[in-house]
Amino acid sequence: MRILSIGPLWRGSNAGGLFRALSREGCLIEVVDEFYFVSLQTRKKSTKILERLIRPLQEDEFNRAIKKQVEIFRPDILFVYKGVFVTTDTLSFARTHQCKLVLFYPDVSMSAHGANIPRAIPMYDLVFTTKTFGIRDLEAKYGVKNAHFIPHGFDPDIHRKLKFSSEEHAIFGCDVSFVGTWSAKKGKWLAYLKDQIPGINLKIWGDQWSKADPILKSSIQGRPVVGDLYALAIQCSTINLGILSEQVVGASSGDLITSRTFHIPAASGFMLHERNEESVLYYKENEEAAFFDGPEELVAKVKNYLKDDTGREQIRIAGHKRALADHSLDARAKVIIDRFKLL
Repeated sequence: MRILSIGPLWRGSNAGGLFRALSREGCLIEVVDEFYFVSLQTRKKSTKILERLIRPLQEDEFNRAIKKQVEIFRPDILFVYKGVFVTTDTLSFARTHQCKLVLFYPDVSMSAHGANIPRAIPMYDLVFTTKTFGIRDLEAKYGVKNAHFIPHGFDPDIHRKLKFSSEEHAIFGCDVSFVGTWSAKKGKWLAYLKDQIPGINLKIWGDQWSKADPILKSSIQGRPVVGDLYALAIQCSTINLGILSEQVVGASSGDLITSRTFHIPAASGFMLHERNEESVLYYKENEEAAFFDGPEELVAKVKNYLKDDTGREQIRIAGHKRALADHSLDARAKVIIDRFKLL
């Protein structure tokens, strides 16, 4: 099976991890990475203005590169991961070359990342969503009847146990950490945690935390952590928090699980995860992960597990074993390939 995969390959990318997992399952893989064509990492304001001016040219070059690879690689499947910059014209071109069109959509809202995704969704022969509520959203908003839920998984190349030095522990070590982009809910709950336990060593890694309550200023690290540094941050934190994103425009629910639901235990971290009807399906509560419901229980559980070294360690080890057994991207790739065979 030849799969032309569209998505980023940077180290720690969920897309790149899934593409490699498909390769390990015996598929022939070629990748067109949007990061080679579209400028996405600029921080300087003046450069961002210039980028917006040339963005249409970059997107056009990206789509032309996909078409060229369709002609050269002759894929059975055009496998698009998220697809922010993939146009309907490119999908039509692939279809005329006998490609089946498959979308893997990892986010909460299908309408929060520009116009290309909503336009393209009805064209796909198969859509994978990492949100159970994504199935009803896809049908209600786009008439999609061919959507299937598949959870995120961990990348064995990235989310693994590492040896770390005392210097690295000084950088990443803490009582509690949270890795993720700021949102109002996350900021509110972490501010409450810091207020209730003033002496806690809390580290927050991710973007947009300049919007947070000033009480969190000393905890904000000012940058994301990705790849091996992400795995180190997990292992050097006594407690790793899984606080989920709230509902946004274009989605019928907030997150119930996320990629960190699987990354944290796989990287041998102790996970304290927001409780809901879905998150507790993947790990046995108080045996393989700890759970909380709301900021008050979050504070109580943090206090408890910072004191309970033995109980915390038992849960960490059991959660790690569960992740390795059930939740790798290789396991997800097997499910995806089985669905491909039905197209």
